[in-house]
Amino acid sequence: MKIWKIMIADDHPMYRKGLKTILETVDDMIVTGEATNGEEAIALCERELPDVILMDIRMPGMNGVDAARHIKKQHPDVQILFLTMHEDDTSVIAAMKTGARGYFLKDADKDEIIRAIRAITAGEAIFSAEVAARMIDYATRPVSNLDQFSQLTAREKEVLHYIAEGYSNARISEVMGLTAKTVSNYVTLVLNKLHAADRAEAARMVKEPYN
Repeated sequence: MKIWKIMIADDHPMYRKGLKTILETVDDMIVTGEATNGEEAIALCERELPDVILMDIRMPGMNGVDAARHIKKQHPDVQILFLTMHEDDTSVIAAMKTGARGYFLKDADKDEIIRAIRAITAGEAIFSAEVAARMIDYATRPVSNLDQFSQLTAREKEVLHYIAEGYSNARISEVMGLTAKTVSNYVTLVLNKLHAADRAEAARMVKEPYN
């Protein structure tokens, strides 16, 4: 019988303890380490090479999204399941862009967590019902009038979309997985190409089609 090596990355001691207690009841799973932030998660992953990491998003120092992005780049076979309190579009999309296989809220019960771990070790992707509903809504939400801006590249249109949604550069950076400097450069390019005085004017141009 294969024993799945599970690592927990979360800055809340009681939640880590609760997860460990749950996993100790499962015959084919073992907790091989615990981390309290992204830096620790990366170092522990290098040492233990777990099969699955249960990762929180918001942690002190390096957050879970950045840690997951680094880990998946170095160890693509390590599967990541996000367990978090955050279900906003920004957090969900940023997490999924790391290559993680699942996203559950922290109020998931024991059976849901175990089922999710088994699913991602089998190569599946799995989400809690609440998160799946948000992803479907996000994917099917009508896109603003971006096609009218033929002078923009696809990447620039994506940045413009987030500008129109009111995202800050920091949030765009998180969602798109780009550095702050790269996002700043894209924003400047978009504003220049649109001859927009500022972000507010660019947002209005998206929401109001050409006459």
